[in-house]
Amino acid sequence: MAISPVLSPDRSGGMVLPAEFAVGRWYAAYTNANHEKRVAEQLGVRAVEHYLPLYKSVRRWKDRRVTLELPLFPGYVFVRVALRDRLQVLQVPGLARLVGFDGTPTPLPEEEIAALRTSLERGVRVEPHPYLKVGRRVRVKAGPLLGLDGIILRCKQRSRFVLSFDLIMRSVAVEIDETDLEPVN
Repeated sequence: MAISPVLSPDRSGGMVLPAEFAVGRWYAAYTNANHEKRVAEQLGVRAVEHYLPLYKSVRRWKDRRVTLELPLFPGYVFVRVALRDRLQVLQVPGLARLVGFDGTPTPLPEEEIAALRTSLERGVRVEPHPYLKVGRRVRVKAGPLLGLDGIILRCKQRSRFVLSFDLIMRSVAVEIDETDLEPVN
């Protein structure tokens, strides 16, 4: 990973990293295929704050039904880390890289992670959805997703709010009451 921070000299002649390298922020960590749960486990062992959002999916086989917990964003685990400590994350087996541009990890908006976490903790039904960029833009005006912008869809007489994470080009659909939404201009 080619992160080249702008170093500045301090009074003693040594070099100092920029202040943003010392602040813990949320980043999307790209994992090897089907390694999300193992990566999350290893991050826990290393005491790195992480978040792996899961959803329940019922799979049917000939003789039975099984409820599985699957990653909401396949291939990604969210980590909260200061960039100066990123090596602690990058050394986890199964983790490929932190997502960003030009070799520099790009932080995710704190409120998006908080809203996603709150929704899942409150039992809101969330499931993966194809990434969307166009559609009727709305803002949530009540509930655990308050203040977030997304796209409204209709599915079987229900409204779904699609929250798109542009950095990782993934979306999730949340069932929501239309009275909790307002159009965005």
